[in-house]
Amino acid sequence: MTKYKLEYIWLDGYKPVPNLRGKTQIKEFDHFPALEELPLWGFDGSSTEQAEGRSSDCVLKPVAVYPDPARKNGVLVMCEVMMPDGVTPHVSNARATILDDEGAWFGFEQEYFFYKDGRPLGFPEHGYPAPQGPYYTGVGYKNVGDVARQIVEEHLELCLEAGINHEGINAEVAKGQWEFQIFGKGSKKAADEVWMARYLLQRLTEKYGIDIEWHCKPLGDTDWNGSGMHCNFSTKFMREVGGKAYFEALMAQFATNLEDHIAVYGPDNHMRLTGKHETAPWNKFSYGVADRGASIRVPHSFIKNDYKGYLEDRRPNSQGDPYQIASQVLKTISEVSTAASAAA
Repeated sequence: MTKYKLEYIWLDGYKPVPNLRGKTQIKEFDHFPALEELPLWGFDGSSTEQAEGRSSDCVLKPVAVYPDPARKNGVLVMCEVMMPDGVTPHVSNARATILDDEGAWFGFEQEYFFYKDGRPLGFPEHGYPAPQGPYYTGVGYKNVGDVARQIVEEHLELCLEAGINHEGINAEVAKGQWEFQIFGKGSKKAADEVWMARYLLQRLTEKYGIDIEWHCKPLGDTDWNGSGMHCNFSTKFMREVGGKAYFEALMAQFATNLEDHIAVYGPDNHMRLTGKHETAPWNKFSYGVADRGASIRVPHSFIKNDYKGYLEDRRPNSQGDPYQIASQVLKTISEVSTAASAAA
Protein backbone atom coordinates (compact mmCIF):
# COMPACT_ATOMS: atom_id res chain seq x y z
CA MET A 1 0.00 0.00 0.00
CA THR A 2 1.13 3.53 -0.78
CA LYS A 3 0.36 6.64 1.21
CA TYR A 4 -1.10 9.22 -1.19
CA LYS A 5 -1.28 12.96 -0.49
CA LEU A 6 -4.81 13.97 -1.47
CA GLU A 7 -5.18 17.72 -1.99
CA TYR A 8 -8.91 18.52 -1.79
CA ILE A 9 -9.55 21.78 -3.67
CA TRP A 10 -12.76 23.82 -3.64
CA LEU A 11 -14.26 27.27 -4.16
CA ASP A 12 -15.18 29.24 -1.07
CA GLY A 13 -18.20 31.48 -0.49
CA TYR A 14 -16.61 34.88 -1.00
CA LYS A 15 -18.43 37.26 -3.36
CA PRO A 16 -18.34 38.44 -6.06
CA VAL A 17 -15.39 36.13 -6.76
CA PRO A 18 -14.75 32.89 -4.87
CA ASN A 19 -11.24 31.99 -3.73
CA LEU A 20 -9.60 28.65 -4.26
CA ARG A 21 -9.02 26.67 -1.07
CA GLY A 22 -7.16 23.43 -0.46
CA LYS A 23 -6.23 21.03 2.31
CA THR A 24 -4.44 17.69 2.37
CA GLN A 25 -5.29 14.31 3.78
CA ILE A 26 -3.24 11.12 3.62
CA LYS A 27 -4.89 7.88 2.48
CA GLU A 28 -3.47 4.49 1.61
CA PHE A 29 -4.19 2.86 -1.75
CA ASP A 30 -2.50 0.09 -3.71
CA HIS A 31 -2.85 2.18 -6.91
CA PHE A 32 -3.52 5.77 -7.99
CA PRO A 33 -7.03 6.36 -6.59
CA ALA A 34 -10.01 6.56 -8.90
CA LEU A 35 -12.61 9.27 -8.36
CA GLU A 36 -15.18 6.84 -6.93
CA GLU A 37 -12.66 5.68 -4.31
CA LEU A 38 -12.20 9.12 -2.79
CA PRO A 39 -14.24 9.81 0.35
CA LEU A 40 -16.30 12.83 1.27
CA TRP A 41 -14.44 15.13 3.64
CA GLY A 42 -15.64 17.83 6.00
CA PHE A 43 -14.28 21.33 6.59
CA ASP A 44 -14.98 24.44 8.64
CA GLY A 45 -17.31 26.51 6.50
CA SER A 46 -17.34 29.34 9.04
CA SER A 47 -13.81 30.21 7.93
CA THR A 48 -14.67 30.31 4.22
CA GLU A 49 -17.91 32.35 4.20
CA GLN A 50 -19.91 29.13 3.76
CA ALA A 51 -21.37 28.59 7.24
CA GLU A 52 -21.82 30.18 10.64
CA GLY A 53 -19.70 29.22 13.62
CA ARG A 54 -22.66 27.71 15.48
CA SER A 55 -23.24 25.29 12.58
CA SER A 56 -19.97 25.24 10.71
CA ASP A 57 -19.78 21.84 9.02
CA CYS A 58 -19.61 21.67 5.22
CA VAL A 59 -18.68 18.68 3.08
CA LEU A 60 -16.32 18.30 0.13
CA LYS A 61 -17.50 15.95 -2.63
CA PRO A 62 -14.77 14.88 -5.11
CA VAL A 63 -15.81 15.48 -8.72
CA ALA A 64 -12.53 15.28 -10.66
CA VAL A 65 -9.10 13.84 -9.95
CA TYR A 66 -5.64 14.53 -11.40
CA PRO A 67 -2.09 13.49 -10.56
CA ASP A 68 -0.18 16.19 -8.67
CA PRO A 69 3.21 16.50 -10.39
CA ALA A 70 4.62 18.75 -7.67
CA ARG A 71 4.29 16.09 -4.97
CA LYS A 72 5.48 12.54 -4.67
CA ASN A 73 2.37 10.34 -4.66
CA GLY A 74 0.29 13.50 -4.94
CA VAL A 75 -3.34 13.70 -6.04
CA LEU A 76 -5.30 16.83 -6.96
CA VAL A 77 -8.98 16.46 -6.10
CA MET A 78 -11.46 19.00 -7.45
CA CYS A 79 -14.49 19.16 -5.16
CA GLU A 80 -17.98 20.54 -4.92
CA VAL A 81 -19.17 21.96 -1.61
CA MET A 82 -22.17 20.18 -0.11
CA MET A 83 -24.33 20.64 2.94
CA PRO A 84 -23.64 18.40 5.98
CA ASP A 85 -25.82 15.63 4.51
CA GLY A 86 -23.25 15.25 1.72
CA VAL A 87 -26.06 15.25 -0.86
CA THR A 88 -27.53 18.75 -1.03
CA PRO A 89 -25.37 21.27 -2.93
CA HIS A 90 -24.28 24.29 -0.90
CA VAL A 91 -25.66 27.64 -2.11
CA SER A 92 -22.11 28.61 -3.18
CA ASN A 93 -21.79 25.46 -5.32
CA ALA A 94 -22.13 26.85 -8.85
CA ARG A 95 -20.98 23.62 -10.49
CA ALA A 96 -23.81 21.40 -9.25
CA THR A 97 -26.57 23.15 -11.17
CA ILE A 98 -24.99 24.30 -14.43
CA LEU A 99 -26.08 23.13 -17.85
CA ASP A 100 -23.77 20.54 -19.33
CA ASP A 101 -23.42 18.99 -22.76
CA GLU A 102 -20.59 16.61 -23.61
CA GLY A 103 -21.02 17.60 -27.26
CA ALA A 104 -20.28 21.23 -26.40
CA TRP A 105 -16.63 22.23 -26.67
CA PHE A 106 -15.16 25.15 -24.76
CA GLY A 107 -11.82 26.85 -25.06
CA PHE A 108 -11.02 29.45 -22.39
CA GLU A 109 -8.25 32.03 -22.86
CA GLN A 110 -7.25 32.96 -19.31
CA GLU A 111 -5.41 36.28 -19.02
CA TYR A 112 -3.87 37.55 -15.77
CA PHE A 113 -1.15 39.80 -14.36
CA PHE A 114 1.87 38.83 -12.30
CA TYR A 115 2.03 41.21 -9.32
CA LYS A 116 4.93 41.94 -7.00
CA ASP A 117 5.16 44.66 -4.36
CA GLY A 118 1.70 45.91 -5.24
CA ARG A 119 2.28 46.50 -8.95
CA PRO A 120 2.53 44.48 -12.19
CA LEU A 121 5.79 42.60 -12.56
CA GLY A 122 8.27 44.77 -14.43
CA PHE A 123 6.61 48.09 -13.54
CA PRO A 124 8.88 50.68 -11.88
CA GLU A 125 8.22 51.69 -8.29
CA HIS A 126 6.74 54.96 -9.52
CA GLY A 127 5.05 55.66 -12.83
CA TYR A 128 4.83 53.31 -15.79
CA PRO A 129 7.13 51.42 -18.13
CA ALA A 130 7.26 52.12 -21.86
CA PRO A 131 3.80 52.03 -23.48
CA GLN A 132 2.31 48.69 -24.54
CA GLY A 133 3.18 47.46 -28.00
CA PRO A 134 6.31 45.30 -27.71
CA TYR A 135 5.06 43.15 -24.81
CA TYR A 136 2.46 41.05 -26.64
CA THR A 137 4.15 37.73 -27.52
CA GLY A 138 7.35 39.55 -26.63
CA VAL A 139 10.84 38.15 -26.25
CA GLY A 140 13.81 39.51 -24.34
CA TYR A 141 14.50 40.85 -20.87
CA LYS A 142 13.21 44.38 -21.53
CA ASN A 143 9.84 42.95 -22.60
CA VAL A 144 9.25 39.98 -20.29
CA GLY A 145 11.80 40.32 -17.51
CA ASP A 146 13.85 37.59 -15.86
CA VAL A 147 11.33 35.32 -14.12
CA ALA A 148 7.91 35.45 -15.83
CA ARG A 149 8.79 33.04 -18.62
CA GLN A 150 10.27 30.60 -16.12
CA ILE A 151 6.99 30.60 -14.20
CA VAL A 152 4.72 30.16 -17.22
CA GLU A 153 6.90 27.33 -18.53
CA GLU A 154 6.79 25.58 -15.15
CA HIS A 155 3.04 26.06 -15.01
CA LEU A 156 2.65 24.62 -18.49
CA GLU A 157 4.59 21.49 -17.49
CA LEU A 158 2.60 21.09 -14.27
CA CYS A 159 -0.69 21.27 -16.16
CA LEU A 160 0.39 18.80 -18.84
CA GLU A 161 1.72 16.34 -16.26
CA ALA A 162 -1.57 16.64 -14.35
CA GLY A 163 -3.49 15.71 -17.49
CA ILE A 164 -5.05 19.15 -17.91
CA ASN A 165 -5.73 19.99 -21.54
CA HIS A 166 -3.52 23.09 -21.57
CA GLU A 167 -3.23 24.34 -25.14
CA GLY A 168 -0.74 27.20 -25.06
CA ILE A 169 0.79 30.29 -23.48
CA ASN A 170 1.83 33.77 -24.55
CA ALA A 171 2.82 37.11 -23.11
CA GLU A 172 -0.09 39.54 -23.39
CA VAL A 173 -0.47 43.19 -24.42
CA ALA A 174 0.38 44.85 -21.09
CA LYS A 175 3.71 44.45 -19.35
CA GLY A 176 3.51 41.74 -16.70
CA GLN A 177 0.39 40.26 -18.32
CA TRP A 178 0.21 36.67 -19.61
CA GLU A 179 -2.30 34.15 -20.89
CA PHE A 180 -2.87 30.42 -20.92
CA GLN A 181 -5.50 28.46 -22.84
CA ILE A 182 -7.56 25.49 -21.66
CA PHE A 183 -9.80 23.34 -23.88
CA GLY A 184 -12.40 20.81 -22.75
CA LYS A 185 -15.36 18.85 -24.05
CA GLY A 186 -18.36 19.47 -21.80
CA SER A 187 -18.86 22.56 -19.67
CA LYS A 188 -18.03 20.88 -16.37
CA LYS A 189 -14.85 19.25 -17.64
CA ALA A 190 -13.60 22.45 -19.29
CA ALA A 191 -14.38 24.58 -16.25
CA ASP A 192 -12.86 22.05 -13.81
CA GLU A 193 -9.60 22.28 -15.72
CA VAL A 194 -9.61 26.09 -15.78
CA TRP A 195 -10.03 26.18 -12.01
CA MET A 196 -7.35 23.54 -11.52
CA ALA A 197 -4.95 25.43 -13.79
CA ARG A 198 -5.63 28.59 -11.77
CA TYR A 199 -4.90 26.67 -8.57
CA LEU A 200 -1.61 25.29 -9.90
CA LEU A 201 -0.50 28.76 -11.01
CA GLN A 202 -1.27 30.37 -7.66
CA ARG A 203 0.45 27.57 -5.75
CA LEU A 204 3.49 27.72 -8.04
CA THR A 205 4.05 31.47 -7.63
CA GLU A 206 4.20 31.18 -3.84
CA LYS A 207 7.87 30.21 -4.06
CA TYR A 208 8.66 33.23 -6.23
CA GLY A 209 7.06 35.78 -3.90
CA ILE A 210 4.69 36.75 -6.71
CA ASP A 211 0.90 36.98 -6.70
CA ILE A 212 -1.58 36.48 -9.52
CA GLU A 213 -3.88 39.42 -10.11
CA TRP A 214 -7.07 38.15 -11.73
CA HIS A 215 -8.96 41.46 -11.72
CA CYS A 216 -10.13 42.46 -15.18
CA LYS A 217 -8.80 46.02 -14.99
CA PRO A 218 -6.24 46.26 -12.18
CA LEU A 219 -4.66 49.43 -13.58
CA GLY A 220 -7.98 51.24 -13.75
CA ASP A 221 -8.84 53.83 -16.39
CA THR A 222 -5.43 53.96 -18.00
CA ASP A 223 -4.07 53.14 -21.43
CA TRP A 224 -3.24 49.57 -20.37
CA ASN A 225 -5.22 46.55 -21.48
CA GLY A 226 -7.50 44.74 -19.09
CA SER A 227 -7.62 40.97 -18.65
CA GLY A 228 -10.26 38.78 -20.27
CA MET A 229 -11.11 35.12 -20.43
CA HIS A 230 -12.40 34.80 -23.98
CA CYS A 231 -14.76 31.85 -24.35
CA ASN A 232 -14.52 29.88 -27.59
CA PHE A 233 -17.50 27.58 -27.95
CA SER A 234 -19.24 25.18 -30.29
CA THR A 235 -21.87 22.47 -30.15
CA LYS A 236 -22.12 19.34 -32.26
CA PHE A 237 -24.83 21.08 -34.31
CA MET A 238 -22.67 24.17 -34.85
CA ARG A 239 -19.75 22.05 -36.00
CA GLU A 240 -21.64 19.64 -38.25
CA VAL A 241 -24.73 21.50 -39.52
CA GLY A 242 -24.64 25.21 -38.74
CA GLY A 243 -25.81 27.44 -41.57
CA LYS A 244 -26.27 31.19 -42.02
CA ALA A 245 -29.91 31.24 -40.85
CA TYR A 246 -29.05 29.38 -37.65
CA PHE A 247 -26.05 31.63 -37.02
CA GLU A 248 -28.13 34.79 -37.41
CA ALA A 249 -30.82 33.41 -35.11
CA LEU A 250 -28.13 32.52 -32.57
CA MET A 251 -26.64 36.02 -32.66
CA ALA A 252 -30.11 37.52 -32.22
CA GLN A 253 -30.62 35.42 -29.09
CA PHE A 254 -27.22 36.43 -27.72
CA ALA A 255 -28.30 40.05 -28.22
CA THR A 256 -31.61 39.40 -26.44
CA ASN A 257 -29.80 37.77 -23.50
CA LEU A 258 -27.10 40.44 -23.22
CA GLU A 259 -27.78 41.24 -19.56
CA ASP A 260 -27.90 37.56 -18.54
CA HIS A 261 -24.45 37.05 -20.04
CA ILE A 262 -22.89 40.17 -18.54
CA ALA A 263 -24.26 39.16 -15.12
CA VAL A 264 -22.05 36.05 -15.04
CA TYR A 265 -19.11 37.19 -17.16
CA GLY A 266 -17.12 38.50 -14.21
CA PRO A 267 -17.35 41.50 -11.83
CA ASP A 268 -16.37 45.05 -12.78
CA ASN A 269 -16.64 44.23 -16.48
CA HIS A 270 -17.87 47.77 -17.17
CA MET A 271 -14.30 48.87 -16.40
CA ARG A 272 -12.92 46.59 -19.10
CA LEU A 273 -15.68 46.49 -21.74
CA THR A 274 -15.44 50.14 -22.74
CA GLY A 275 -15.06 49.92 -26.50
CA LYS A 276 -11.32 50.50 -26.12
CA HIS A 277 -8.41 48.07 -25.91
CA GLU A 278 -9.96 45.44 -28.19
CA THR A 279 -13.30 45.31 -26.38
CA ALA A 280 -16.94 46.02 -27.22
CA PRO A 281 -19.04 48.20 -24.86
CA TRP A 282 -20.57 46.03 -22.14
CA ASN A 283 -24.13 47.26 -22.85
CA LYS A 284 -24.17 46.82 -26.63
CA PHE A 285 -24.05 43.42 -28.37
CA SER A 286 -22.18 43.10 -31.65
CA TYR A 287 -20.48 40.49 -33.79
CA GLY A 288 -18.07 40.65 -36.68
CA VAL A 289 -15.73 38.57 -38.77
CA ALA A 290 -12.22 38.65 -37.25
CA ASP A 291 -13.36 41.69 -35.21
CA ARG A 292 -11.65 41.85 -31.83
CA GLY A 293 -13.68 44.93 -31.02
CA ALA A 294 -16.95 42.99 -31.21
CA SER A 295 -18.76 41.09 -28.46
CA ILE A 296 -18.42 37.91 -30.51
CA ARG A 297 -15.61 37.40 -32.98
CA VAL A 298 -16.55 35.22 -35.95
CA PRO A 299 -13.50 33.39 -37.35
CA HIS A 300 -12.91 33.53 -41.12
CA SER A 301 -12.90 29.72 -41.02
CA PHE A 302 -16.49 29.73 -39.72
CA ILE A 303 -17.77 31.71 -42.71
CA LYS A 304 -15.70 29.80 -45.25
CA ASN A 305 -17.04 26.51 -43.86
CA ASP A 306 -20.67 27.45 -44.58
CA TYR A 307 -21.22 28.94 -41.12
CA LYS A 308 -19.98 25.88 -39.25
CA GLY A 309 -17.40 25.68 -36.49
CA TYR A 310 -16.79 27.71 -33.35
CA LEU A 311 -17.36 31.29 -32.19
CA GLU A 312 -15.48 33.43 -29.67
CA ASP A 313 -17.32 35.41 -27.01
CA ARG A 314 -14.80 38.06 -26.00
CA ARG A 315 -16.81 39.50 -23.11
CA PRO A 316 -16.03 37.12 -20.21
CA ASN A 317 -13.33 38.56 -18.00
CA SER A 318 -10.39 37.10 -16.17
CA GLN A 319 -12.26 36.76 -12.86
CA GLY A 320 -15.28 35.08 -14.41
CA ASP A 321 -16.45 31.69 -13.17
CA PRO A 322 -16.11 29.28 -16.11
CA TYR A 323 -18.92 27.10 -14.73
CA GLN A 324 -21.41 29.95 -14.97
CA ILE A 325 -20.01 31.31 -18.23
CA ALA A 326 -20.29 27.97 -20.04
CA SER A 327 -23.73 27.34 -18.58
CA GLN A 328 -25.07 30.70 -19.79
CA VAL A 329 -23.66 30.11 -23.27
CA LEU A 330 -25.42 26.73 -23.38
CA LYS A 331 -28.65 28.28 -22.08
CA THR A 332 -28.72 30.84 -24.87
CA ILE A 333 -27.88 28.20 -27.48
CA SER A 334 -30.70 26.00 -26.17
CA GLU A 335 -33.21 28.78 -26.88
CA VAL A 336 -32.48 28.76 -30.61
CA SER A 337 -34.29 26.25 -32.80
CA THR A 338 -32.06 24.09 -34.96
CA ALA A 339 -34.93 24.00 -37.46
CA ALA A 340 -33.82 27.45 -38.60
CA SER A 341 -30.87 25.92 -40.40
CA ALA A 342 -32.81 23.05 -41.93
CA ALA A 343 -35.47 25.40 -43.30
CA ALA A 344 -32.96 27.73 -44.93
